[in-house]
Amino acid sequence: MNAETATPTSTPTLTQRLSATPRGARLARRLTAHQLASWGHPYDSDANHTAQQLVAELAANAVTHGRVPGRDFELRLVLLPEDILRIEVSDARGDRQLRFVTEAESGGESGRGLILVQLLALTWGVSERNVGKTVWAELRLKELYS
Repeated sequence: MNAETATPTSTPTLTQRLSATPRGARLARRLTAHQLASWGHPYDSDANHTAQQLVAELAANAVTHGRVPGRDFELRLVLLPEDILRIEVSDARGDRQLRFVTEAESGGESGRGLILVQLLALTWGVSERNVGKTVWAELRLKELYS
């Protein structure tokens, strides 16, 4: 192949729009497991399980709190240099700010998702979009789990 006509290598990425339903959230987790396995992090690895947990929490929040009828949410996985996985979940609801829920507010059964994200992720945050918001988290795949 001629080096001048070769396509440059791009950052490995998966982007998928999913229905803002519990089924869409489950599918986001399954897609994450499959994609990480194809990137060399087997289904039964700690890195894959941790990424699935982060996606499950962010997708559940998008479906539960960021849902706008008739609008999907988007999952984006990007494998960054130094084997860092960036997880982005975007929803159409920009008017609701993220907040930690106390056990008293949640009745003890839910509301710990962002605390879990904070504990599992290397870093995380929220980015505004023209429509809605993106909640993102980054996870180091190799160093912690090799």
